[in-house]
Amino acid sequence: ETLQRIVSNLANKNGEIHNFIDMLNHTIKNIRVNSSNAISELDEEFNGLYSVLDEMKGSMANTIHQEEARKIQVLQDQLSQCSNALESSEELLELAAQSLDIKDPVEFLKVENMEWMCIRQIVTMASAFRISLKPTVSDSMTHLMVDFTLERRMLQAVHFLPVPKAPEIDLAACVVADNCVTVSWRMPEDDSRIDHFVLEYRKTNFDGLPRVKDEQCWELIDYIKATEYTLSGLKFDTKYMNLRVQACNKAVAGEYSDPVTLETKAFVFNLDSTSSHLNLKVEDTNVEWDATGGKGQEKVKGKENKSRSGVLSPKRTSVNTRSSARGGRDRFTGESYTVLGDTAVESGQHYWEVRVQKDCKSCSVGVTYRNLGKFDQLGKTNSSWCIHINNWLQTTISAKHNNKTRTLDTPVPDRIGVYCDFDGGQLAFYNANSKELLHIFRTKFTQPLLPGFMLWCGGLTVTTGLQVPSAVKMLQKRENGLSSSTSSLNNIA
Repeated sequence: ETLQRIVSNLANKNGEIHNFIDMLNHTIKNIRVNSSNAISELDEEFNGLYSVLDEMKGSMANTIHQEEARKIQVLQDQLSQCSNALESSEELLELAAQSLDIKDPVEFLKVENMEWMCIRQIVTMASAFRISLKPTVSDSMTHLMVDFTLERRMLQAVHFLPVPKAPEIDLAACVVADNCVTVSWRMPEDDSRIDHFVLEYRKTNFDGLPRVKDEQCWELIDYIKATEYTLSGLKFDTKYMNLRVQACNKAVAGEYSDPVTLETKAFVFNLDSTSSHLNLKVEDTNVEWDATGGKGQEKVKGKENKSRSGVLSPKRTSVNTRSSARGGRDRFTGESYTVLGDTAVESGQHYWEVRVQKDCKSCSVGVTYRNLGKFDQLGKTNSSWCIHINNWLQTTISAKHNNKTRTLDTPVPDRIGVYCDFDGGQLAFYNANSKELLHIFRTKFTQPLLPGFMLWCGGLTVTTGLQVPSAVKMLQKRENGLSSSTSSLNNIA
C-alpha cells in the first residue's frame, strides 16, 4: 500500500511536470508572438513619425519655394524698372548730344528757347535720377531654416513606455449615498502618458481587506478619463464594497491601488411565502393575486383527508411533503390576504419601496409586530400600521392603525417609499418618485417590526437593499423640527 501510494504520488507529480512543460512551451510561444507584435507596433509608431516628418518637410520646402518665387518676382520687377529707366536715359542723352553737336551759332540760335527749356526739364526729371540702386529684397534664406537640436535630444531620450504607478484612493473623498458610490483617487506623481483608468469593485460582508475565499468576482468599469467615478443604481445587498483602481497608458496597465472597503449596508428582505395567504403567489420580492390559489389548495387538502383512510400514492406524498414544508407557521387566511417580510426591523433607520400594479384593486403597505393573527388585516389592530390604496369605484389612499382610518388628500403614487426609524418611533410613507411625504406615524415601537403587505387582485413588487434617500433624511429633519401639530392616528381617540 505504501509503495502504491508512492507510485501514485509520483504519477501525479509526473502529470504536474508534463502540465508545467506544456505551460512553459505555451509561454515561450506567446513570448515570440508578443515580441513580433511589439516589433510591428514599434514599426508602426516609427513609420508614423517618419510620415509626420516627411509631411512637415514637404510643407516647409513648399514655403521656401514660395518665398523664393516672391523674392525673384520682386527683383525682376526692380530689374525691369531699371531697364526702362536706362533706356529712357539713353534716348535723352542722344537728344542732348545731338543738340550740343550743332557748331554753327546761327543754327544753334534757331532753336527756340521753349524747346531748350523742355529738353532741360525732360532731362532733369528722368527716371534714372529717381530709381533706387539698392535691391528691394535680400538674397538671404536663413530665416526659413530649422533647428532640430531640441527635438533630436527628445527623440534620443525616447524609451519604452513606463508602467504607470498605482493610484491612491482618497478615502475621505469617497461618498456612499442614495445607493450610489463615488470613488475618488489621485496619482502619486504627475504622469502625462496616462490614457485612462480602470475601476473594479465587488460586494462583500467582510469589513477588512479582500479575501480570496468566498468572495464575489470583481466587476470592471473601463476607460475612465477622470480621477473620479460614481457607481449608481446599486442594490446594497451586502454590508460592504471593495474597490480598487489601476492606471493605464497606451501600452500597459499599472498595479492596482490598495483596495478600500466602504460600508454600504441597507435593509434587505424577501417576502415570506411560508405564511402568505393561499390566494397569494409569492416569489422573493414579488407577490400576485391568484384567485384559484385557495381552491387549488383545498382540493389538495381534500385528497389528503381522503387518503388518511388508505395508502397514499407517491405523487400525493410529494404534494403533501411540499405543502407541509410551506406550512411551518399558521398561514393568513379568510380575508387577510397578507404576506410578511422574512426579516424584522429591531433598530436603526431603514427604507424600502413598493411598486403597485395598475390593475390592483386593493392593497396595503406597512409594518406589524409578529403577533398579527392569521385572520387580522393590516391597520385594523393596535400592532400594525399601513397605507391603504383602494381602486374600486374611485381611487383613494388612506392611513390605517388600530382600526382607525384617515383619508389622505394626495394623488396615489405608483411607487411608495417606506421609512422606518425604529429607535425614533417614526413610520413615514413617501411618494418614492417625488419624495413627497404622504403620512407619518409617531409612536414607540416595543417589539420587532415585520414589513407587511395586503393584496386583493393585481400584484406588487418590493425593492429592498436601499439606503435612506438623502431627500427623505432632509424631510425627516424638517418634520422633527416642526411642532407636534402633524397629527398621527396613534393620537386619535
